[in-house]
Amino acid sequence: KIRILWVFLILHLVLHFSKQIFLFKLNCVCVLKKYKDIEGTVKIEEVNGDELVKRFAEEMEEMLGRKMKAVKRLAEAAEDADLDHEYNETLEFDYYNSMLINTVDEDGNPVPLGGEFPLEENEHFNKLPVNIQQSNIQVPTNVYNRDPDILNGVFMSEALNDVFADNFQEDPTLTWQYFGSSTGFFRLYPGIQWTPDENGVVTFDCRNRNWYIQAATSPKDVVIVVDVSGSMKGLRLTIAKHTINTILDTLGENDFVNIIAYSDYVRYVEPCFQGTLVQADLDNREHFKLLVEELHVKGEGKVKKAMKESFRILNEATALGQGSLCNQAIMLITDGAMEDFQDVFQEFNWPERRVRVFTYLIGREMTFAENVKWIACNNKGYYTHVSTLADVQENVMEYLHVLSRPMVINHDHDIIWTEAYMDSVLFNTQAQSLLLMTSVAMPVFSKKRETLSHGILLGVVGTDVALRELMRLATRYKLGIHGYAYLITNNGYILSHPDLRPLYKEGKKLKPKPNYNSVDLSEVEWEDSEEKLRTAMVKGETGNLSLDVKTSVDKGRRVMFLKNDYYYTVINETPFSLGIVLSQGYGQYIFIGNVSVEEGLHDLLAPDLTIANEWTYCETDIDPAHRKLSQLQAVERYLTGKEPGLECDMQLLQQTLFDAVVTAPMEAYWNALMLNVSGMDEGIETAFLGTRSGLIRFLRYTGIEKRIGKSFLTSTDKENMFTLDHFPVWYRRAAEYPAGKFLYYMPRQDTRAQPNMCGSLEGGQGINVGRYCQKSNTVCLCVCSCFLRVSLFDYQAMCKMNSHSVSSARPLLSVCTVKSLPIQKYSQNQFSVKYNLSIYLFTSVHKKKGDILQPCDTEYPSFVYEPSVKETNSIIKCGRCQKMFVVQQIPESNLLMLVENHTMFLLLLLDPAVHNSSVKCDRMKSQKVRRRPESCHSYHAQVRISSQHDTSKNTYIHTTLLHCSAAWGLFCYLFLLQCTKCFYLVTDSHCGQTTVFFYL
Repeated sequence: KIRILWVFLILHLVLHFSKQIFLFKLNCVCVLKKYKDIEGTVKIEEVNGDELVKRFAEEMEEMLGRKMKAVKRLAEAAEDADLDHEYNETLEFDYYNSMLINTVDEDGNPVPLGGEFPLEENEHFNKLPVNIQQSNIQVPTNVYNRDPDILNGVFMSEALNDVFADNFQEDPTLTWQYFGSSTGFFRLYPGIQWTPDENGVVTFDCRNRNWYIQAATSPKDVVIVVDVSGSMKGLRLTIAKHTINTILDTLGENDFVNIIAYSDYVRYVEPCFQGTLVQADLDNREHFKLLVEELHVKGEGKVKKAMKESFRILNEATALGQGSLCNQAIMLITDGAMEDFQDVFQEFNWPERRVRVFTYLIGREMTFAENVKWIACNNKGYYTHVSTLADVQENVMEYLHVLSRPMVINHDHDIIWTEAYMDSVLFNTQAQSLLLMTSVAMPVFSKKRETLSHGILLGVVGTDVALRELMRLATRYKLGIHGYAYLITNNGYILSHPDLRPLYKEGKKLKPKPNYNSVDLSEVEWEDSEEKLRTAMVKGETGNLSLDVKTSVDKGRRVMFLKNDYYYTVINETPFSLGIVLSQGYGQYIFIGNVSVEEGLHDLLAPDLTIANEWTYCETDIDPAHRKLSQLQAVERYLTGKEPGLECDMQLLQQTLFDAVVTAPMEAYWNALMLNVSGMDEGIETAFLGTRSGLIRFLRYTGIEKRIGKSFLTSTDKENMFTLDHFPVWYRRAAEYPAGKFLYYMPRQDTRAQPNMCGSLEGGQGINVGRYCQKSNTVCLCVCSCFLRVSLFDYQAMCKMNSHSVSSARPLLSVCTVKSLPIQKYSQNQFSVKYNLSIYLFTSVHKKKGDILQPCDTEYPSFVYEPSVKETNSIIKCGRCQKMFVVQQIPESNLLMLVENHTMFLLLLLDPAVHNSSVKCDRMKSQKVRRRPESCHSYHAQVRISSQHDTSKNTYIHTTLLHCSAAWGLFCYLFLLQCTKCFYLVTDSHCGQTTVFFYL
């Protein structure tokens, strides 16, 4: 009986699909015939990956170079404006406060610091209402907006308005330009309306931003030492925790850090990091913050052991060549220091005072203030008293000014580039899209003679670069179907990569992952197991290599096996490296045709045709008048001569025109099928076709009200459209399928209605055709020996973890349900196969109260059908009964038919094997190969001296004059100027300390 049933169903399916396959082959014949007609005008060129990556890198270098020039002009203008400005303690000056603009009081009058500030939506700035004529000022809520320092700084920086506008006119691709002042105000161009949080508070402080901190200081190794003795209970511990978190926020991926807690004994807040420094990337910083929240107080505070351990960590890092190899500092957070601790500094830090010690006295009590102050002043640090939570921000920031002093005194204008970040952090508005950015920034110094020896940092200027715009320069059509471009930093972290997933979904909200900008290249290109690719790119080398890779498509549900060629090079004047990937086969060649503009334009303007709007056929961002044009509109206006000034990619335009001509007969063919109902297969919704130039032709056979796949081939359906990152999924899968055979594919749907099925057929010459069908009752699933299990890895996963155990990970339980014919329901979370539509997974772990999502590493299976197995059968024992099933491959397709004697369910438990805490520990503290920033402005005077003088003939004597009054300090200074052999002086006024270096 089962055999008869199997034969009957197979015949039914063959008849059903043979009609569809016949119609699709007619599609291909139609296209191929057109190619035959113009065969003499086409040619195939081989793609040279080495030349391609160098050309892309040069174009990116030129683009980024324009941003750096803009920032240099801002820095020069700010320094000149400060030189011409005379500080006025009683200055009265009204400015446009971004929080108060366009607001009125109860009487309808503009509020102080408000006034009328015209705003208009601008396409270039993500459709935000902006004022491109002038900038305005943002001041954090905890900073008085009429403070004399604020008013003088704002008045002085008014001179930047003209420079902002000139920069934008010279380079219309510029986005946000800004000046962050050391006093706390933020001048932003173009001006915007600043949106506070739900409590009406603006917590954004430009001095906390990564671009400010990196530009103002050199890389640093920091050990945070926190007192958790019994006296630190209550509010003191809360302030201490906030101080630690604020310090962590001032660190970046070029810095290294660890945290030690002490009472009667010394312990590391993360035992995994004992005795070492870890990179202060976002992942590690967020991990530390979770652990800091678990701190509790007990016992008596003994700081001596903690200081010894801190010096040991820093000394070992230097000896082993680890860490930043630049500035080193200890941050001591305590409510007092009673024991005798001077011998620790004498043993580990004097006389060189290589490690600065910064102290934060917590609480209102001042009993031990002198001891805490003494520690800082005798170790070139800075002492602050933090009595309330409101004091934390300003007091923590003071250490940055101390570390920046050597750079400021020397006026070393280093240009820095930041790691990737989300611009949504900067603007709290729904209109702002979640785009990854990088910033270029430069410090601004006072050039006044009386401030030169003090090293006054005025602030930092910078501008943002949307990585999306940068990656547009790596033109997608030249990379082929599976090819792509990516960028990494000097630390090996990804700036841009099509497989980077910076967001995760929690409930209905999308949120940035805690480690979204510290994903290493090896965690995405995981087939590079020996890290040859990563090491070469981090070192800034140029070269290429080949890898056999397993790549997942369709959001990880299916796997493809490819041979990829990787080409890479450095982008000069930046810490970034560029890589491109060309797959062997389609990625090695490009198909070039030639048709007249008149013929191509006629076919390009057909109603059933669209092109990839994320690609750059014509540059629409240079002239503001072009910014509202779609790419198809821009191409039309350029080709018709209406906009001859548009900059267009002629090679891509020519290829697009050629494809439009070749595929033009499809419109008439599809229309004829629509008119001839008998020639139509019932349930077909859409016929479509795509080409390598980003062109898509499609015809809807049903209206939107009857369409099951309402989002298919729309702007919201990113997976099935040409985007900046990828070709459509149906295109990529069909390209790897045997030529002439039919591939069925089930797009993910937002609806819970009956599943749909998409069929596509690789038609040669980089063209794919297909149909989107309503009904798929004929699709059957199975799991048996005819499938090959393939392991894939996801190092960007988010796992549910218990909030009380932040250092461990629990595996997710996934259940695969396989159902027999007819199929009525599918899990929404479908999973992969390359060669058939088989495995559907859903997660069975229920979120418990207290569970949180954290980054984790997972291994998960994919199943690939063995094409050599045409038919298989077996018997499955199920309790006391047994069931027989037969699996048969549907000819000329990727479908399998499963027939059984009774309806049955097969459950396959798949444990993705989330890496345990020890594996996570190893990854977080690993010291991978990295390229350190070229410049280091260390506080260490002898390092500075040795770079300027021949130390082989000189002996250095280090003398410290403590507790000099202001007059005595001036006398010291004047006296030393008379000594021709005295050449270095540093004054720390807050400690009343003058440090002098002589050479003999």
